[in-house]
Amino acid sequence: MKRSIIKRVLGEAFHIINTEDTIREIAKIYKVSKSTVHKDLNERLYSIDLKLHAQVSDILKKHIDERHIRGGESTRQKYLKLNNL
Repeated sequence: MKRSIIKRVLGEAFHIINTEDTIREIAKIYKVSKSTVHKDLNERLYSIDLKLHAQVSDILKKHIDERHIRGGESTRQKYLKLNNL
């Protein structure tokens, strides 16, 4: 694996651990697709550092458990914004 990819994967991993940002937010920060971030954190990180992968997996599972709340809140904010226009 290229050194630049390893550096990006570790950066994404430390970022999600420190901020608990979503994959979408991390993709914007690192200027890559959501698919790339997902592959980085699930597949590539596993081959680089197992302990770090376990921590990131816990955060990603938490995001999956909360996604119905996040989606509902996003929709609510969208319609509040539309009604205020």
